[in-house]
Amino acid sequence: MLIGPSLGRQLLTLGFEVRLIPPAHVKPYVRRNKNDAVDAAAICEAAGRPSQRFVPVRSIENQAELMRHRARELLAGQRTAALNALRGHLAEIGVIAPQGVQHAYDLKRLAVDGFDEYGEVVVPDCVRVALRPLVSQVDALDAAIGAIDNEIAMSVKADETAKRLMTVPGVGPVTASAIVATIQDMGDFASGREFAAFLGLTPRQSSTGGKPRLGRVTKMGDRYLRKLLVVGACSTLSHRKGHNDALRRWASGMLERKTVRDKFKLTAVALANKVARIVFVLMTRGGQYDDRPVAA
Repeated sequence: MLIGPSLGRQLLTLGFEVRLIPPAHVKPYVRRNKNDAVDAAAICEAAGRPSQRFVPVRSIENQAELMRHRARELLAGQRTAALNALRGHLAEIGVIAPQGVQHAYDLKRLAVDGFDEYGEVVVPDCVRVALRPLVSQVDALDAAIGAIDNEIAMSVKADETAKRLMTVPGVGPVTASAIVATIQDMGDFASGREFAAFLGLTPRQSSTGGKPRLGRVTKMGDRYLRKLLVVGACSTLSHRKGHNDALRRWASGMLERKTVRDKFKLTAVALANKVARIVFVLMTRGGQYDDRPVAA
């Protein structure tokens, strides 16, 4: 949290050292109204708590790495919007394709060429001219995202921690780079479950009277890291055949045991939780993931 000059003077007047406090930890101590004096008192009260956690100031290089990920996320969202617009416009003239990225790019090819694989013209020339700006935008976004991916891949090659994280199934260069850039000191977390809870991958608790009640995952914390881990877990589940390591065997067993309709998504979230705990171990104890086959 950035502290303005006025608030900083209030803190110094009270004799406290100015330190960085996350906003989520400051709000509970602000009782009424909002001014510099109340904010200073709230920060002082929060700093006096023995279990209070402080966020270190990030370096410019670290902020630049996070900006690279945020820029990539923004461009990816714009590309999805452009592809969806292209799909909707072509559907109005009867050109429809199944869901999925590959099928969306097939539609883009139709918008450029105008004819299908059989040589039949399915997109008139007037429609192709009208959709040409959308096609150009998708191509430009693909090039920009590809350039960012290359930069991330180069930075990961120079980071030993990121290279070790990529040995975990479902963790690629983008995910490894995002974790290393976001979590400056994994030792701030007491356990792997605490790190998974920080990502919002642990069940919500509503327990009382000694009776535990667990609900769905909280979906709190860092949304970007959680999304990357869940997407990676989905990819791991989809390509689990042919692998016999402990993690994939565990995920396959859970997928077979579940009988609910959304068992694939539930298993993917559980696998992402597992991967987050493995990431915690690798970043605190060293080593890399052991993908050797295990006995049946």
